[in-house]
Amino acid sequence: MTITMIQTEEQQLWDEAAAMSTCSVASEDFEFIHEIPKLFGNGYIRFIDIYPEITLRIRDYEYYDDVILKVPTSNHPLEFGTLLSGIMIDECGQFGEGYTFISGGGIQKKMTGKIFKSQRIVGVDIHMPPELLKTFFPGKDGEVSPELKLLVKGDDWQTLIYPKTTNAIQGVVQQIVNCPLQGIIKQMYLQGKVLELMALQLSTIMANDCKLASESQLQAGTIAKIHYAKDILLSRLENPPSLLELAQQVKLSERTLQKGFQSLFGITVLSYVIDKRMERAEHLLREGNRTVTEVAMISGYSNISHFSAAFKRKFSITPKECLLGKMTVSRYESASEMF
Repeated sequence: MTITMIQTEEQQLWDEAAAMSTCSVASEDFEFIHEIPKLFGNGYIRFIDIYPEITLRIRDYEYYDDVILKVPTSNHPLEFGTLLSGIMIDECGQFGEGYTFISGGGIQKKMTGKIFKSQRIVGVDIHMPPELLKTFFPGKDGEVSPELKLLVKGDDWQTLIYPKTTNAIQGVVQQIVNCPLQGIIKQMYLQGKVLELMALQLSTIMANDCKLASESQLQAGTIAKIHYAKDILLSRLENPPSLLELAQQVKLSERTLQKGFQSLFGITVLSYVIDKRMERAEHLLREGNRTVTEVAMISGYSNISHFSAAFKRKFSITPKECLLGKMTVSRYESASEMF
């Protein structure tokens, strides 16, 4: 079964569960525990006040069913997130299984995310006003460092980035989750680890100055059209429009669409379609309810050989091996980095 909720409905259910919980307050006066609504799963989120206006959330929960969460357009703080286990997918990228996320401050677009059932979600995320970046990472003028201004959009569309995880990032998250300290020493320890985690995630994007520079030069209207193009591709993965047709639909030139798409998402339009087809195909194969031929057709491939070759390039195993339950190389490597 799949449960579909608007974000406000999900938040209300969590708030109600917290009000009825007998263990909503942890042993520390700067920490609170919210249990997951019993109707949907088991586990909790721990909220820890690290600094004034900076909150650390430690997740450890599991849903009984697939959950689709509809997020409306809204103001959004700056957020850093990393998972040790589990995966969440939205229309812009993947969080978990090799990828972290940085959600910049600004206006969040309407989007839909999905959390899969029977997987343990363990990880952390950090919420803070984007203006605080100038306190921790100031430029020469005392304002936000120029390289990070893309994360402070104010009344403009926020920047979403999905940096790859590293062993160092995973190590810091494990230290945060498993912190054995108590009292003010615990708070001081977590303050240091939160800054370390932010720096490690930021270093992965600051290493690619060209991408950040080109992305920051895109107009808000152009960015909105490129996101619309991505939505069209996701809705038509079986029979996607040509680049020319897509550009005409969103009222951009082919060149602007192609360059802007690669700037925002780090991938060409064609490669994005192939990647999303393969991700959908892997999910369908692991459900075990369809044959390889059926999944190939659903994924837009009439030629099984072409489908198998594309799938193996992506996951290093064949569709048949995936159907039989063999783990992909990328998943194995990601899991091994956690230990």
